[in-house]
Amino acid sequence: MSEEKSIERKDSVYEYSKEVQHIDNVRNINAKLANPLSGIPHDKLMANAAQFAEDHGLGHLKEEFKKGALVAQDPTAFESLPMLDDADRNVLRRELTHRWDQPWELYYLVILCSLAAAVQGMDESVINGANLFFAPQFGLDQKATDGSAGRNQWLLGLVNSAPYLCCGVVACWLTAPLNAYLGRRGTIFVTAFVSFASCIWQGVTNSWQHLFVARFVLGFGIGPKSATVPVYAAECAPPVIRGALVMMWQMWTAFGIMIGNVMDLAFYHVPDKPHIHGLNWRLMLGSAGVPALIIMSQVFFCPESPRWLMSKGRYDKAYESLLRLRHAPIQAARDLYYIHTLLETEKEITTGRNRFLELFTVPRNRRAALASTIVMFLQQFCGVNVIAYYSSNIFAEANFTEIQALLASWGFGMVNWLFAFPAVYTIDTFGRRNLLLTTFPLMAIFLLMTGFAFWIPEGKARLAVVALGIYLFGMAYSPGEGPVPFTYSAEAYPLYVRDIGMSLSTAVLWFFNFVVAITFPRLLGAFQPQGAFGWYAGWNIVGFFLILLFLPETKALSLEELDQVFSVPTRTHAAYQLKALPRNIKKYIFRMKVKDMPPLSLICSFNLSLLIPLERDFLRTALCSFLRKLE
Repeated sequence: MSEEKSIERKDSVYEYSKEVQHIDNVRNINAKLANPLSGIPHDKLMANAAQFAEDHGLGHLKEEFKKGALVAQDPTAFESLPMLDDADRNVLRRELTHRWDQPWELYYLVILCSLAAAVQGMDESVINGANLFFAPQFGLDQKATDGSAGRNQWLLGLVNSAPYLCCGVVACWLTAPLNAYLGRRGTIFVTAFVSFASCIWQGVTNSWQHLFVARFVLGFGIGPKSATVPVYAAECAPPVIRGALVMMWQMWTAFGIMIGNVMDLAFYHVPDKPHIHGLNWRLMLGSAGVPALIIMSQVFFCPESPRWLMSKGRYDKAYESLLRLRHAPIQAARDLYYIHTLLETEKEITTGRNRFLELFTVPRNRRAALASTIVMFLQQFCGVNVIAYYSSNIFAEANFTEIQALLASWGFGMVNWLFAFPAVYTIDTFGRRNLLLTTFPLMAIFLLMTGFAFWIPEGKARLAVVALGIYLFGMAYSPGEGPVPFTYSAEAYPLYVRDIGMSLSTAVLWFFNFVVAITFPRLLGAFQPQGAFGWYAGWNIVGFFLILLFLPETKALSLEELDQVFSVPTRTHAAYQLKALPRNIKKYIFRMKVKDMPPLSLICSFNLSLLIPLERDFLRTALCSFLRKLE
């Protein structure tokens, strides 16, 4: 009996030692990822930088890479580095004091990405006004009295949702191979062409089945573009303004939605021509293809992503790209060498060759995938695209005339765009997570307000409250769940799984976009507006708690430093946030004085390896169990 207890005791101690060693290994990797150059003597660091330049065809730039490596090791200590001259120090000093002072080519790239987003918004919203005309022309009258209204509602939803079905099932999964073979710019060019061609195709369809096919093909232009453009912007932007630049995707998508509504209004009164029935809605759908031509003509004038070029071993081209995206050679050399060393360190956490499986088997990747898919799912189930795609129908349900419904829809698009501007500042200061936690409860309240307004007797009061509720919802959505999902997803994944991770995130977004678009006409018919809006208000409450528990903050960190953020176990993060919630409610809502909680990073940095083996069996067993749960 004594021998069995001795064996059990040894096994328990061995299990404990394995747990502690595993935690230390993870912490050591995270310490390297925080700054892999930390602690290296200056002489050795400069020698490594010079060797790096020689190995990658940049030997003529040894001195620049030596200086860049020293700055990368401690970005705040450049004033004391004797190798730097006054010009170098002035550049680095201005980088800290004038964060928006960036080269014009960086802003040109952002403008192009914003135009791609506007194309996306137009692709999504022009269908809003076209619904009023092609549906009855193709026999999809939603108010039919022969019992076919329910069937027509489903078919109208199917036609509207066709691009998002394509994105969720097929198109988004083409992102990784397209980026691998064509690069970021090539993928944007191809998807812009598909968008242009399919928009023209939509305008010449002659049945709902034909329109469904054309819109399904449009999904091949929407899906890979929506996954590639935010990543492209994230990989080219400096960390300090990365969130603001990447969120331009959503802000200008909102602008595109508004312009789509403008096109609906502009072509509303276009009369039919001989042998062309429904010329107005055909022009509405075709108009979204025009800006795609501009993207096709301009995209190759932008620099390629430095990180993508480095992943292909083209370091010389990556340096040239960074020279165009930064003011001075020392900044380009610093960023290139720092990215290289971080990517080399990142390989230590790669456990296998199947990148898709590693999204779920590597804890750091799994946490990023969980957080990204949550915000992508919630962008659809918060209810915004119900309004973007069907606001004309919703306003018509509230007894607006057709032209009033289109004008009110344009007003929503304008609100959605204008209230995205504050996020340019707040997304990198207030933070991604705080924006979401603030706006989700507001969106729930305003959706309930809109739905309940349909119990007001018909008249101006109902019209006013419905419009007000929808506009207030847009004001809450635009600075929060509007820009955050694509920004967050573009930065959450490490480089080696970034393409496949964005494919997963955007596939989730577009699949649930499809679900929303196909179900809402029938949901509106079965639940009535009160129940339909109440359904999405409920999802906003669910969304608040999902964000609270599972979404770490990512603002103002380099793409590679985010590995540290996602190293915190999900259980630990959720438990900490639940404990912090009552305290934050008291502090920020009731304005009470409460004690500050220790930062989560401090709790997670506690060195468990300092714990000595415990002699008492029950304490040791409890500790081992705790450690397993923690990881």
